[in-house]
Amino acid sequence: MHAENKTDLAQKMSAPGVKQAAYGETRAANIKKKLMKNNISGEAAAPANADQLSSNRTDKRAKINTARRQANRNLNTDKLLALLRSETPNFFDIAEVVGKWVWIQFSDKQPPTVTRVLAELGFHWNNTRQTWQHPCGTIPDERATYDPRRRYGSYFAADQKPA
Repeated sequence: MHAENKTDLAQKMSAPGVKQAAYGETRAANIKKKLMKNNISGEAAAPANADQLSSNRTDKRAKINTARRQANRNLNTDKLLALLRSETPNFFDIAEVVGKWVWIQFSDKQPPTVTRVLAELGFHWNNTRQTWQHPCGTIPDERATYDPRRRYGSYFAADQKPA
């Protein structure tokens, strides 16, 4: 049976004044299906319990001042070390200069307040080397497959005599 034959048959069997859609569905049923499809796709984007989900999650990360972070990412090595010395002397004491970059390494995981300060200073976490790194305005195109300490040398900033 062709589609138009089914439609004609449904038209003949329905009550007068009720318009039938393809395959015997009423126009109201068709509209209802479309609305349900729209609701389903809307629910997928935002589930009905989205408010509950968002209120149950607690973001333990401290809020970062992203404008300050972006500005600090472009500082050169000397300006970053001066900033560390004035604002965070404890970080300056353990800061290691590797080439033009500055690395800060801890033996244990740090609390969110420390990571927030490091992030605002422009540092990022390098999971491979397990250290906080600051590119000091030089961002390479690709990752180093070698040990930068061997290639460029390194020293601790606190060990250098102030100028």
